Amino acid sequence: MSKKIKTYNPKEVTVSCGSHIVEGFADDSFITIEFNGDGITKKVGCDGEIARAVSPDDTAKVKIVLLQTSDSNAYFSKKVDQDRDTGDGMFPILIKDLKGGEVFSTEAAWVVKKSPLNRGKDTNNREWELDTGSATLTE
Repeated sequence: MSKKIKTYNPKEVTVSCGSHIVEGFADDSFITIEFNGDGITKKVGCDGEIARAVSPDDTAKVKIVLLQTSDSNAYFSKKVDQDRDTGDGMFPILIKDLKGGEVFSTEAAWVVKKSPLNRGKDTNNREWELDTGSATLTE
């Protein structure tokens, strides 16, 4: 087999939030992970000296898009309610692409707010935004 041929299968992407396995992903892009920090920034002085700074912010924003019929919508909604009521709505996240090898993880994540609820002639997607504490992404 050629080592230059790679295969991506969205069915091989798994997401666990605490003990809940997320299911019912949207039909297109369904996971977005974006780190919040500035990465490595630089300043150049008037004499050309360059100074670099490494951002200590290793938190991330995770967006998960689900079909409106997904049972995971209820899970995320309950987590928002739990966080508002008791402050105990945090959970760990583990996202793995079993074919591609990427692994994202954090010990602390929470749902920012409830996803907008849309209804129409056809089914709609619901987008959930999660913030995290310190997170890692291995590729």
